[in-house]
Amino acid sequence: MATIKLTTEKFKEEVFNYEGATEWSYKGSLPAIVDFYADWCGPCKMVAPILEELSKEYEGKLLIYKVDTDKEQELSAVFGIQSIPTLLFIPANGQPMMQPGALPKSAFKQVINEHLLPKETEA
Repeated sequence: MATIKLTTEKFKEEVFNYEGATEWSYKGSLPAIVDFYADWCGPCKMVAPILEELSKEYEGKLLIYKVDTDKEQELSAVFGIQSIPTLLFIPANGQPMMQPGALPKSAFKQVINEHLLPKETEA
């Protein structure tokens, strides 16, 4: 599955409706990564193909969303996005983590495997 572009409205429907919420409550069932980016951003362009690869590698286990900060200014402001790319790592249960800056694929995989995907229980 390819990465999924999100509008502010779609974010509120599928990820988290922050209007009137007092604490984080993720609506999805699969862990997710939200990439806050802009088309003109060089480091964002470096991260984009990595996220596309990861969306295929972790298909069915993880969702990868993209939010264009130029078009979705309200959503960017809600999360206090000041530099791009900024990534929001969302576990299925628990609190999300923000990470500014372009990451190499190995760093994405480490966060995904250690924080987003549930550990397989040993028999």
